[in-house]
Amino acid sequence: MSEEAQEEEREVLSSIYDGDLSFKQISPTVFQYKFGEHDNSKSFLLEIGWSDKYPDEKPDINMDAFYNKHVSKSLKEKIVKMRSSNLGMSMTYSLFEFIKEKFDELISDQPDDCIVEQDIEKLEICETQLEICETQDVPSKKVVKKEHLTKAQKRRQWDKVDARGSKEDSAPTS
Repeated sequence: MSEEAQEEEREVLSSIYDGDLSFKQISPTVFQYKFGEHDNSKSFLLEIGWSDKYPDEKPDINMDAFYNKHVSKSLKEKIVKMRSSNLGMSMTYSLFEFIKEKFDELISDQPDDCIVEQDIEKLEICETQLEICETQDVPSKKVVKKEHLTKAQKRRQWDKVDARGSKEDSAPTS
């Protein structure tokens, strides 16, 4: 029963979302839908995966795609909790459409800029490490600048070298 139901839902999804650039079928059991404008901080990619027992079992909802690196942890958790309780029925389309309807409400808490909670934690760690380094007396290393030659100076040096790459002696050898 579940294989037939999965095949039927696959066909329905491909016919409904035919030509929709936001929808993508990754494998026979994994589907993605991109909500919001591309490369906008208020957009995300939702991935739904079916187990062997789907639709009698809830699908897996994944928000850990690289595209979602800017999405706040709380928004990811909200979306993952939205699994439908309609076991035994096809629910991938229902989930995509429900999130489309609630999209503005869901992203209202999402910050406009791309700094999210994980980045803030990393910044705080960096600041504490920076403070530790600043308090220690670290001897500064003197940077040795490389001598830059003009084209004429390089040409003169090149003229002083023979075919083997060694310098010519100014005194002739007999």
